[in-house]
Amino acid sequence: MGTSRRKPRQARSRETLDILLEAAAQVFSREGISATTNRIAERAGVSVGTLYQYFPDKHAMLRAVAGRHVRAAEDRLTEVFDRLRRDQPPFDDAMAEVLELVVELHRDRPRLHALLHRVATAAADLAELAAFEDRIVAEVAYHLKRCHRGGEDPELTARTIVHAVDAQVHRVLPRHGYGPDAAAQLKLIVDRFAPPPP
Repeated sequence: MGTSRRKPRQARSRETLDILLEAAAQVFSREGISATTNRIAERAGVSVGTLYQYFPDKHAMLRAVAGRHVRAAEDRLTEVFDRLRRDQPPFDDAMAEVLELVVELHRDRPRLHALLHRVATAAADLAELAAFEDRIVAEVAYHLKRCHRGGEDPELTARTIVHAVDAQVHRVLPRHGYGPDAAAQLKLIVDRFAPPPP
């Protein structure tokens, strides 16, 4: 996800790339897909020529911002998943922690995340995104099985939960806002597909 023209090898080049990606995230968050490379370069405090040394166009920048978001989310979720496997909390507690983190990862720039979701589901980017989703599905399925939830096919239940939560996070909540009860709303989805035992 995200192809840049120039691969930064020196610290200064990596810093310029980070500045460009953060500027792109800010401008796309405010202006959506109508953002221009000129506006992004201006926000980054560099010339548009410098921007073009790293990215051929704004779409490549948007894909790079999406890739950065996926990698950051995966790093944070991996920490939580590792701890949950170690601690083995009750299912509801495990899911509450995961859902709180999912909301935290998306609350700050909802408009940007909705745009990134549309971009990340483009055919060229499906492999990285699918691998990330498969990892989340595997972790949810693990806790469903561990806690005797999810019916006869915990993997299918886990995949249904992950995709339903994903739709809520990237399509519904950006339009209506990430209120203080956003994680609780997501937990209702989990409970619908994997209800607590009677």
